[in-house]
Amino acid sequence: MGASTAYHLASRGHKNILLLERESFFGTGATGRCAGGIRHQFNTEVNIRLSKKSLSMIDSLEEETGQSALVRKCGYLFVMTAEKDVSVFQKTLKLQHSLGVNTEWLSGDEVRKLAAPCFFPDAIGGTFNADDGLADPNSIVMAYINAARRHGAVCLTDCSANGIEVEKNKVRKVRTSLGTVETETVVNACGPWSAFFGKEIGFEIPVSPLRRQWFVTENIPELPVEFPFVIDFSKSLYFHREASGLLSGMSNQNQKIGADQSIDQEWEMQHIEAAVARMPLLGNSGIKARQAGLYELTPDAHPIIGPTPVEGFHLLTGFSGHGFMQGPICGKLMAEILLDGKASTVDISMLDYNRFAEKRLIPEYNIV
Repeated sequence: MGASTAYHLASRGHKNILLLERESFFGTGATGRCAGGIRHQFNTEVNIRLSKKSLSMIDSLEEETGQSALVRKCGYLFVMTAEKDVSVFQKTLKLQHSLGVNTEWLSGDEVRKLAAPCFFPDAIGGTFNADDGLADPNSIVMAYINAARRHGAVCLTDCSANGIEVEKNKVRKVRTSLGTVETETVVNACGPWSAFFGKEIGFEIPVSPLRRQWFVTENIPELPVEFPFVIDFSKSLYFHREASGLLSGMSNQNQKIGADQSIDQEWEMQHIEAAVARMPLLGNSGIKARQAGLYELTPDAHPIIGPTPVEGFHLLTGFSGHGFMQGPICGKLMAEILLDGKASTVDISMLDYNRFAEKRLIPEYNIV
C-alpha cells in the first residue's frame, strides 16, 4: 500500500514524498508473508471492482514500471461442500457476471475433475475463474519502489515511524527513529500495526492483527502443471503450486487477536491432517518451508480508505487478507484522494472511516 501510494503520487509529479519502512527490506512485513493470490471472486460490488482494476494494473505492471509481476493465471477454484454456501456463491456469481467477471459455476463432478489430485467426494459445486491466480509480492513492491524513486520519491528502510504530533486537530510532525519530519499529510498504510497511530492521536482505528500461517512442501512429481488455486471453503483450507511442490494454508477459526507471528505447531498438525485428508499424496512429501503472518481485520472485512477525524491523517488499511492483490489500485485511489480531493477511478465512498460508528457495515463473505 505504501509503495503503490508513493509511486502514484510521484508519477503525477507530486514532490516531497517520504515512504518509511521499519524493516531492512521493503515488502518483508505482511506483504512478504502472504500466499501471493490474486482474484476477482469476491462477494461485494466494491471488492469486485477493486480487484478488476487492480489485477488489470498487475497485468500491465511491466509495461508501466519496467518490472514484471510474474503473474501465473492458474485460476481460483472455490469448492462448496455445505449447502448454506451454494446459494450465496450462486448469487455472488450473478453479481460478478453483471460486473464483467467471467466466473463459472461447476458441478460436483466438474470440481472433482478440476481439483484432482484433491479428494472431494463431498463437493456439491464450485466456482472457477481462469483469470485468477498468483503474482510475486516482492516483484510488485519493488516495481513501485524503484519507479517512485525514479520520479523523485524518497523511500527509506530501517526507519520506524514512532509517533505523530498534532496541533489543533491537524497533523504537524511525525517522529521517526531517524529524527522528526514536519508534515501536514500522513498516510497510515501500516497494515496489522495501523491501530497504534490512532491511539497516539486520540481515536480508534478498528483494525486488528490476526495470525495466519502456511507451509510449502518438497517436490511432488504427481502434481499437475496446471493445478489451480483450490479453496475448500467450509474448512478455510487452500492449496496452490509453489515451484515443484505445494503451498497450503488453513485458517484457525479459534485464533485470538494478536501480533504473534511465530508458527503455532499444534495448529500446524491439525492443518496437516486436514490437508492430507483432502490431498492424500501429501502424505508422501515433507515440509521444506513454513511461514506465519498477519491479517489486518476490520469488523466487516473491508478496508478503510480516506480521511479521519484528525485533519491530514489518512488511512489505507484493513484489507483483511486481500491487501496484496488490491495494492496497485488502492495506492492510485489514495493519490487521487490526496491530490484531487476524491477517489475517481473506483467509487470507494462506502469504505470511509465513519461507516463503523454509523453502522454502515458491508460484510464480505468470500474471506478465507
